[in-house]
Amino acid sequence: MNDTIRPRQAETIEELREACQTLHEVVDRARSRLDGNVWDYLRGGTESETTVRRNRLAFDRWAFRPRVLEDMREVDCGGSFLGRRLRLPVLLCPIGSLESFHPDGPRAAMQAAADFGVPLFLSSVGTFPLESIAEVPAGNGMKVFCLYKRGDDAWLDGVVGRAIDHGYDAFAITVDSAWYSRRERDISNRFVKPWRQVPGMEFQKALNWGDIARFKKTYDIPLILKGIATAEDARLAVEHGADAVFVSNHGGRQLDHGLGALDVLPEVVDAVRGRAAVVVDGGITRGSDIAKARALGADMVGIGRLLCCGLAAGGAAGVVRVLELLEEEARVDLGLLGAPGFGRLDGRYLARAEPVMEPSLWSQYPLLGEAARS
Repeated sequence: MNDTIRPRQAETIEELREACQTLHEVVDRARSRLDGNVWDYLRGGTESETTVRRNRLAFDRWAFRPRVLEDMREVDCGGSFLGRRLRLPVLLCPIGSLESFHPDGPRAAMQAAADFGVPLFLSSVGTFPLESIAEVPAGNGMKVFCLYKRGDDAWLDGVVGRAIDHGYDAFAITVDSAWYSRRERDISNRFVKPWRQVPGMEFQKALNWGDIARFKKTYDIPLILKGIATAEDARLAVEHGADAVFVSNHGGRQLDHGLGALDVLPEVVDAVRGRAAVVVDGGITRGSDIAKARALGADMVGIGRLLCCGLAAGGAAGVVRVLELLEEEARVDLGLLGAPGFGRLDGRYLARAEPVMEPSLWSQYPLLGEAARS
């Protein structure tokens, strides 16, 4: 048993619905169950954590322009990704060592994705092999394997072959992690993350566009590039055959002083011009954030820290509860925007506005307990 987790009896989804009627209650519950080092790892970013705050600020600078007198009796919160219809345009981001948040972390996350109907991106950083996650039926969800390269081309051939053989729907490569960042919360805590002690990090440093070209020439599986942060690289990604471009700054956990991910999204959408799917993560904590990202051109949004909080709060049921609450918020937002579905949204539903609160990781949860917020 991972000693960074305070185990509790497994809750049912009905129990979670009663205990966690808001997202801030999920986060508060997660904080009460996690070791302090793991909580800091979850909420922390790089150095000054400027990018973490900019991720949130990018959403806060947009306000809604609702339309009225539309028939809103039926509101569809669904989306699609790589040809698959999904219950909500949300994916569960690849998180290293989900076992730190729940003993059965990756399997619980896959079960939640299957039960609810969204994709799970499984990180290659962890103790659960991709084969063990493939044993969980995907249901209405999707399985995507997300790689940090830790070996040569022969090693990569082996990993991709295993993913294809075990029915993964797509393959993602993390491209923004040539160097590991200085995460000062972890350093100050002297918290040595065991999942980082893996040989072969020099192969990630050497990763280049030639590797992407080889991948597309060699393998017959959709490819997603995660960590795109400029229009220039978005164009190159499409030119090299990427099926999806994932706008991400690693939740503010790699390069500090970057732009907020949502601020980058419009230039990427413009560069891609519909030739690939576009995903964005970073700072998403509300259903309204999904609506804003969709209005600015994203096909899907990713949640990372909320995934971890759901796991800590209640395993697979906790993650399902997070998704249910995001869906409920999004449905109300769409209904009040006068949009019967996310496909109706575009830039006309948004206007620039001044933020009304200091941006931080959990600033959209003003009722969150002080222990979780600090």
